[in-house]
Amino acid sequence: MMTIQIKPLTGSVAAAVTGVDLNQPLDDASFEILHRAFLEHGVLVFRGQQLQPAAQVAFARRWGKPVQGNPLLKGLTEFPELAQVTRIPKETASTEAWHSDSIYTEVPPKISILSAVTIPIGGDTMWCNQYVSYDRLSPAMQRMIDGLRARFSGARLARMTGSDKVPTAVHPIVRTHPETGRKALYVGHPDTAQCIEGMTEAESRPLLDFLYEHSVTPDNVYRHMWQEGDVVMWDNRCTMHYAVHDYGNADRVLNRVTLEGEVPR
Repeated sequence: MMTIQIKPLTGSVAAAVTGVDLNQPLDDASFEILHRAFLEHGVLVFRGQQLQPAAQVAFARRWGKPVQGNPLLKGLTEFPELAQVTRIPKETASTEAWHSDSIYTEVPPKISILSAVTIPIGGDTMWCNQYVSYDRLSPAMQRMIDGLRARFSGARLARMTGSDKVPTAVHPIVRTHPETGRKALYVGHPDTAQCIEGMTEAESRPLLDFLYEHSVTPDNVYRHMWQEGDVVMWDNRCTMHYAVHDYGNADRVLNRVTLEGEVPR
């Protein structure tokens, strides 16, 4: 029986996990090791898993309650918790920007788990650590933004998908993680993070743009080059990610399970 090993992949975010087979039931001791590593690194990478749909759903349930159904993704009939990320034309790819998933909803998801089925040349995904983004701010800036709330909009997604319904929500731009108690920046693309409550758009924009650009400096980013069989999971409460669309019309299929989250506080 192999020993689970955790190896950081950068100095700021993500770790590789070896010594575990996610197609097999996970005992409590192994789950506790993964849980601690997940809270520490924000992103866990499992190479060569070839994870089957039933096992992916079972693994996801160890972490929380899966969301059933996604109107934007194709689902598998026998597994309503699992959605497929398939070939999406670049012109309608709403994820080609730094973002936290569904930040424009009242209760954004907490965790997503992707399993790579078909991988083209390209199609990398990047993550950044929003704990680090907050910690690197000056004490004066931290004091200034603590308690501020912003209106987040799904306008970019609606525009890309041709929908006339634009979801919106208001959340703090500094979020406290419910498990670690650490503070993380909670911002997003200018199309998503629209305005700070109590400020005009003209007053809000420079601050929101600064926080967004501050979050994604190269020394705070892990870039994952997908291989078939990979499994990657990330904490949506303390990371942002960016899906690079540089693979033209090639096939790209990943199975995804997303877990219900909490109201950001």
